[in-house]
Amino acid sequence: MTHLENFVFAELSVGLSKTYSKTLTEKDVILFAACSGDVNPVHLDKAYAVTTPFGEPIAHGMWTGALISAAIATQLPGPGSVYRSQSLSFKHPVKIGDTVTVILTVSEIKERVKIITLDCEAHNQDGKLIAKGVAEVIAPSEKQVLKMPVLPEIKIK
Repeated sequence: MTHLENFVFAELSVGLSKTYSKTLTEKDVILFAACSGDVNPVHLDKAYAVTTPFGEPIAHGMWTGALISAAIATQLPGPGSVYRSQSLSFKHPVKIGDTVTVILTVSEIKERVKIITLDCEAHNQDGKLIAKGVAEVIAPSEKQVLKMPVLPEIKIK
């Protein structure tokens, strides 16, 4: 994907659906811990994590939440969206190497206030439900097609 294109409010309809996928790496877990300050050893310490019911390090739950945010910002409605609220229930852990696919589906359109409701699901590469919730988003009013920004390479010592 080299460009981002949004859906303006008038283009949205109930049932419209888009997806966004990302594979979790160990680097992602470290960077998320550094950004959030969440240094729970279940995420960062392999020796500790093997003593938990998960048996290995797992992603921060809000890493999955951040993928939902990315899906809203880049896919539906896309650039210019204002993310107002999110309910989210975590069903299964995400482990390093898992590919998580977020599915956003427009479930309600509030014409008067220009707010849409999105059903949000995240599944792993095996189709297992990872997380489920509902988001409210103010859809953009202006059509935009933007060049996808290139993120800098971040090195971890």
